[in-house]
Amino acid sequence: MGELKGACIFGQSGGPTSVINASATGVFTQALKEENITAVYGAAHGIKGVLEEMLYDMSKEDAKELELLKTTPSSALGSVRYKLADAADDDTDYKRMLEVFKKHDVRYFFYNGGNDSMDTCNKISKFMAKSGYEMRVMGVPKTIDNDLWATDHCPGFASAAKYIATTTMEVYQDARVYDTGTITIIEIMGRNAGWLTAAAALASTKGAGPDLIYLPERDFDMDDFLGKVQKIYDATGKVIVAVSEGIQDKDGKYISSYGSDMTSNTDSFGHVQLGGLAYTLSGFVKEKTGAKIRAIEFSLMQRCAAHVASNTDIDESFLSGQTAVKEAVGGKSDYMVGFKCDRTNGYKCEVALIPLDDVANKEKTIPDEWITADGVGVTQDFIDYALPLIQGETPLPKEDGLPRFAKLKKVLVSK
Repeated sequence: MGELKGACIFGQSGGPTSVINASATGVFTQALKEENITAVYGAAHGIKGVLEEMLYDMSKEDAKELELLKTTPSSALGSVRYKLADAADDDTDYKRMLEVFKKHDVRYFFYNGGNDSMDTCNKISKFMAKSGYEMRVMGVPKTIDNDLWATDHCPGFASAAKYIATTTMEVYQDARVYDTGTITIIEIMGRNAGWLTAAAALASTKGAGPDLIYLPERDFDMDDFLGKVQKIYDATGKVIVAVSEGIQDKDGKYISSYGSDMTSNTDSFGHVQLGGLAYTLSGFVKEKTGAKIRAIEFSLMQRCAAHVASNTDIDESFLSGQTAVKEAVGGKSDYMVGFKCDRTNGYKCEVALIPLDDVANKEKTIPDEWITADGVGVTQDFIDYALPLIQGETPLPKEDGLPRFAKLKKVLVSK
């Protein structure tokens, strides 16, 4: 592909992370330098901002605030969960996007998100190509779930993993204060992939981790679970369990729905709205053991804890956004920026372009051989994989002892 001049749009989609804005900083700062990018726009609430023509002129932002985005959690432009229909079934949204792209001479589109967002990228790219409208589309990865296909890891995962490991260690200290017995159940995000819950095992490398770890990659058996908890409790009087919100029994029923029918609530992509698992399990454990139970749901803190973000994650997130722009201007399209890493002699990570066709709607789960034979822990292979990713402290600017997050003007482009 040759030289292509025009404006660019960047949007954020899906669940936020503590470093998603570092990717935005990478996109914006690089795009503002490129001669072939004539204007840099941010879409309000992802793809909906394109459809509704709610675009921010990022050239109007102060350079200092754009730099502060690197350590500002959540999606600064606003996020969305919006599923595009297949163009063959309904091309209404695609025609509207083409109209907006033509009106603002948009030739570059960067979308920051997970599995569903990469699917959105793929669909948009194919429709524009079929329509004969020349543009370049690049996916910028983001998901704390770490379940994107064909990349070593995803921006956002490492910081969430660091929060989970750190907080598990802190809970461990608190759970041993009294001379009475206590069972603590920690619920961690993860629908079909257990990467985040497995991160609790990093706390075990410092002697302050969970006794049992339950991942969605394995069927959950309530009787076996209660038996294991009882055995540990009888022996030590203290039990900590880390459990993925998405665990299911052998029949595919979410354990969180044992107490109530949570599975009737779904988002626009058809994903079941999970939560409340720790409290559901605590009821069963209380009945079985009679012990004092603490149910803890890490919830949103896993994805917005900028105060304990991994600096490695920040740097790599920035790099993924920056690379997307450089490669698109250089002629690449229909790729997601991924990572190829080597841990044999220290940690080395390089960017790798992955075709959108290869990554859209595919999930990467924890390798079976990384789960212990008894199914309630992870092996050293996982530790060796995850530990390098959480290195480095966040250079979080402070004012009066509190974080100084970015404050964007969000100047709307006239419709």
